[in-house]
Amino acid sequence: MGTKTFEEMYKGVPPWEIDGPQSEIVHLAERGEIRSAVLDAGCGTGENALYLAEIGFEVVGIDIVPSAIEKALGKAKGRSPAPTFLVWDTLDLEHLERRFNTVIDSGFFHVLPDKKHPVFVKSLVSVLNPGGTYFMVCFSEHEPGSWGPRRVTQAQIRETFNKGWRIDYIREAKFDTNLGSRKCNAWLSSITLIAS
Repeated sequence: MGTKTFEEMYKGVPPWEIDGPQSEIVHLAERGEIRSAVLDAGCGTGENALYLAEIGFEVVGIDIVPSAIEKALGKAKGRSPAPTFLVWDTLDLEHLERRFNTVIDSGFFHVLPDKKHPVFVKSLVSVLNPGGTYFMVCFSEHEPGSWGPRRVTQAQIRETFNKGWRIDYIREAKFDTNLGSRKCNAWLSSITLIAS
């Protein structure tokens, strides 16, 4: 899906907008797995970034969709500390000229076509400190039907991050939605950069 498609979706309320952080991100923070500074790659309207900033993390949230960042900035007004929000292409992180110990991705990886995976990995390497961790929540192949983004297998994750990375774990997880009680089947991956 392109930027225009997401702009259209943000005119309304997309299914992933739940007026709070994704529960998998909350659990990572509660378990002490997240370390500052944090980059929220594909942050949408900023709920995960706002939550992490509120509990004491230095956070930068980026998204390529201007209307999503506009909404994130609106939510951040009057909050202290607040994340930094930028309209930015996640495939071009090198030009951020920042380094992070943690990158979170709640729903970005699964919208990328396979041919963009190497570009994304190179982009991640440019901003993640060696020893830093990339946490990804993506739709898994266990989600039935064809609604929503494409499904990602564990094998695809392992293949994408097979050089210069250590896969700490890939666990079954759930995506929260605003579709009543529906939660979608996902993978939560912890992937550490061991060489840059």
